[in-house]
Amino acid sequence: MPITPTSKIWMNGQLVDWDAANIHVLSHTLHYGMGVFEGIRAYETSEGPGIFRLTDHIERLFNSAAILMMEIPYSVEELIDATKEVVRESGLPSAYIRPIAYYGYGEMGLNTIPCSVDVAIACWPWGAYLGDESLTKGIRAKISSWVRHDHNAMPPMAKTTGNYVNSSLAKVEALKAGYDEAIMLNGQGLVSECTGENIFVSRGDMLITPPGSAGALEGITQDTVMAICDDMGIECVVSDLSRSDLYLADEMFLCGTAAEVCAVNSVDERPIPCPGPMTAAIGAEYAKVVRGEVDQYREWVELVS
Repeated sequence: MPITPTSKIWMNGQLVDWDAANIHVLSHTLHYGMGVFEGIRAYETSEGPGIFRLTDHIERLFNSAAILMMEIPYSVEELIDATKEVVRESGLPSAYIRPIAYYGYGEMGLNTIPCSVDVAIACWPWGAYLGDESLTKGIRAKISSWVRHDHNAMPPMAKTTGNYVNSSLAKVEALKAGYDEAIMLNGQGLVSECTGENIFVSRGDMLITPPGSAGALEGITQDTVMAICDDMGIECVVSDLSRSDLYLADEMFLCGTAAEVCAVNSVDERPIPCPGPMTAAIGAEYAKVVRGEVDQYREWVELVS
């Protein structure tokens, strides 16, 4: 989906013009993929733009950095304030937000210890990642030939830039084969996640989502969906899933900050009822929660002004 420029990007403590937000071609992260990032959304609310679970996203950014032994030169509170500043400056009622921490220019080689850590935050208008009708009509998915990272090869619990080479290979493979999204299995053949979304599968009256031990990123949207399920009286468990569990699903959906809640209508040409009743209900409630329309979750919506 094309990016529509906004006026300013926050870089290392300053707002700079969009077209001036540049890095050196010899920046360490560009060469070696050692960086961490987040995807966050601001939604239009009755009180102006509100950023959904901003604190949780920034804390996860720091957790990812800790796994890489990267020391971000700002506090969680400073990056929360900077994110709000970027959205305010944009004037957008809703936006997609991308914070990134990366190793900058000045030292070449695999050793990151001498490198500076730079931080940037940008935002821009962005629609539904998998299409405007992804909740109602669903998307076509395929099992990828690419295997999800092993915990002792690349840390899937960290949202790192280099990890997404794996996801990008799977995504492009799926698109070129005529599908909308890829589902990744781990080295043991268990379901992990999609290229940028967590997976929920219904078997009977219960929803199942794969654990972090299977290689799935612990999703903030995943956690939100599980809270919504609890409110609705829907049993939701974290457990391993096999490939066949996907083929026999009564309903299935994906979720993530960019994708929001997205139904799946088939996996490897095996049709899945779409949208299932739980998927439709959860998707509708999620749309209210992120806009601050559900009282018990209003604290998750952090107002920009």
